[in-house]
Amino acid sequence: MLPLGEKVVVVADRFEQQLPIGEYGYIIAYDRNADNAFDYVVRVPHANRNFLVPGSDIELEDVLLKEEADRIEREALIDYALATRNESLFRQLLQGEEQEEVAEEEETETLSPEDFIRQVNLRAWI
Repeated sequence: MLPLGEKVVVVADRFEQQLPIGEYGYIIAYDRNADNAFDYVVRVPHANRNFLVPGSDIELEDVLLKEEADRIEREALIDYALATRNESLFRQLLQGEEQEEVAEEEETETLSPEDFIRQVNLRAWI
């Protein structure tokens, strides 16, 4: 749970309630009703309204700023590598993403052919 008074940014509108996406807001209350899909009450000064929002529709300002700084840093390194014709840096930057994706795929595809056939037969039997 995010603390009260925390500055957040509206990043999505999952329930299509016309939230001002991209605007800043402040958490002013928690919605503790178990039957409700909303987690927070957020005050958006620009809209001069309070909104009930789920946790997935808001993000901390600090997290968004860090993600943007990382993206800009990576783009600047790619531009530098291209400008200086530094092929090793360029390949390292591009292959860093590919290696992370391959590692995630390898974790999910570790079944041997015998295990795969056993699972298929089990599901076919059910």
